[in-house]
Amino acid sequence: MDTTLNLAAYRFVRIADARELRDSLFSEAQRHGLLGTVLLAEEGINLFLAGAEDPLRSFMDWLRADTRFRGLEAKESWSARPPFRRLRVKVKREIIRMDHPAIRPAAGRAPAIDAATAKRWLDRGRDDEGREVVMLDTRNAFEVDYGTFEGAVDWRLGRFSDFPAALRAHAAELQGKTVVSFCTGGIRCEKAAIYMREAGLRDVWQLDGGILKYFEYAGGAHFAGECFVFDERETLDAARRPRVGAEPETP
Repeated sequence: MDTTLNLAAYRFVRIADARELRDSLFSEAQRHGLLGTVLLAEEGINLFLAGAEDPLRSFMDWLRADTRFRGLEAKESWSARPPFRRLRVKVKREIIRMDHPAIRPAAGRAPAIDAATAKRWLDRGRDDEGREVVMLDTRNAFEVDYGTFEGAVDWRLGRFSDFPAALRAHAAELQGKTVVSFCTGGIRCEKAAIYMREAGLRDVWQLDGGILKYFEYAGGAHFAGECFVFDERETLDAARRPRVGAEPETP
């Protein structure tokens, strides 16, 4: 029986008190018996947490009481046991490293499409204006190898900070097409979409909530394989279930 709720969420928002917030977040998450990782930076928050449903939802209510995180949306999945061994709350330079400080999503998001729109475009192979749709995978190469959208562009990134150089090498191939950047939960494809727009590509969108949110709405439509996740489950299928045998053993 699946009794562990897993939540992934992020938000780009200015956090001037990251170190002070770290202490209160750790204390509150620990009080609720949660495991996982929370990353904080001046640019925002990125979290992956697991625990019993009521305590985890209570923690998220506490977090959303902070006006900076009001309405924070989370991607949900369930497992038999927590896929994390401990709780960590860390302050970093970026919540997702791109090494391009001019990209500041908190100052304004790139346009996003939801899962329903993405599926409609993929069903047709065209966007609502009739342009060819290109799905651009912004994840690392090893993640892509577990599964991706059918026909997606894969630049074989070693790490996300390789994305700017890869775009410079391939930008001409995307001109005149509608580009939808995607990743696991939305954080990398959001930065990538902003960078592409600043580089001069006009018709660029991000897949809101990434693959995990798409799975919630559309299941495995147009997706081949499984989605890699950075915890002990390793991958999730289109039903957001871990591969058989991938969950951690009971200690």
